[in-house]
Amino acid sequence: MERAEKREFVTELNEVFKASGSVVVAHYAGVTVAQMNDFRSKMRAAGGTVKVAKNRLAKIALQGTESESMSDLFKGQTLIAYSDDPITAPKVVMDFAKTNDKIVVLGGAMGATSLNADAVKSLATLPSLDELRAKLVGMIQTPATRIAGVVQAPASQLARVFAAYAKKDEAA
Repeated sequence: MERAEKREFVTELNEVFKASGSVVVAHYAGVTVAQMNDFRSKMRAAGGTVKVAKNRLAKIALQGTESESMSDLFKGQTLIAYSDDPITAPKVVMDFAKTNDKIVVLGGAMGATSLNADAVKSLATLPSLDELRAKLVGMIQTPATRIAGVVQAPASQLARVFAAYAKKDEAA
């Protein structure tokens, strides 16, 4: 890498560390190119990104960000996975790590909060923002339909009573 490329890479990574919902750092030693391409495509489909980071450049990019505390994770062959949604990157990394034992999660960060490997695993088990929104809308909608049913029931009963009286009057 030339000096200009390094500067550009550091600025790009710095923006990633500032703007991402979560960042996961993992070792990838022994992962084949095909497996890495598969991993990248899964992450891209979920709305995240995977990058292989030079440790020295990643540490420089971390300076001045909220995630600066995770700079000690960058040792050995490391990659970073990040996404705007705080749940997406950990979820995809943990799913991929289940099928590929060569991906070893070291930790990460979510804003100013540093995460160890267990915290990343816990974060991966949480539902995504879209799933939470769907559940919330479902919870809000259910009582509304129940209320509509309860409010509508007396009106329909009254209508039946009036209809019965009308039939009775016609018969008489």
